[in-house]
Amino acid sequence: MYDSVIFDHDGVLTTLVDLSLLHDATWDAFDELGVSDPDPDHVEQMVIHVAPDDVHAVAGAYDLDPETLFRVRDEVAAAAQQEAISDGRKVPYDDFDAIRNIDAPMGIVSSNQQATIDYVLDHLDATDLFGTAYGREPSMTSLHRKKPEPYYIERAMSDLGVETPLFVGDSDSDIVAADAAGIDSAFIRRGHRADHTLSADPTHEIAGLHDLLDIDRVPVAGDLDFEGGDSTR
Repeated sequence: MYDSVIFDHDGVLTTLVDLSLLHDATWDAFDELGVSDPDPDHVEQMVIHVAPDDVHAVAGAYDLDPETLFRVRDEVAAAAQQEAISDGRKVPYDDFDAIRNIDAPMGIVSSNQQATIDYVLDHLDATDLFGTAYGREPSMTSLHRKKPEPYYIERAMSDLGVETPLFVGDSDSDIVAADAAGIDSAFIRRGHRADHTLSADPTHEIAGLHDLLDIDRVPVAGDLDFEGGDSTR
């Protein structure tokens, strides 16, 4: 049996925000740093999938400290996402409550900001549902540790005191990070991944969180209490 289940966050537990929100937040970050008219290509480099080289190159173009640029970018992006959570633009998926039937410790490992993850769990009153929850700290160091590196998954495993978790994600980096940590993975093929071709092979593929309860090695409570659940499993 798996001794725990660890989840990615965005696109797995909660919906994705519109990319325009993150673009706007990045423009706001430049403005906060006193750069009123940044090159749009530089803004684009700082929106998603940011690498350390991107930060150094963009910071150098405006004589900014790379750590300061990235910290402000992360703080502004986190604040924008928190607002989206508060006003209902970013919400838990309809099947979120299915995971309450998992009879094992649970955790979160996300490449989103720690402040965003903390805010979501507090807003959903779900903090106690997870034994540990990792996002990225707002520092350049986190860019070297985020998935596909296994760093945060391994920290979550240590926190939970587990050895054989299942990691549930919606991206290639999730599957690669799980493999690097030496654990099984489940790729969740939600609508935004309907036509995605994976570059790595997950252990399982599921359509939603209800499907986790049908994986033989996932410990499930005796009576399933979600609509459509099979109490005979």
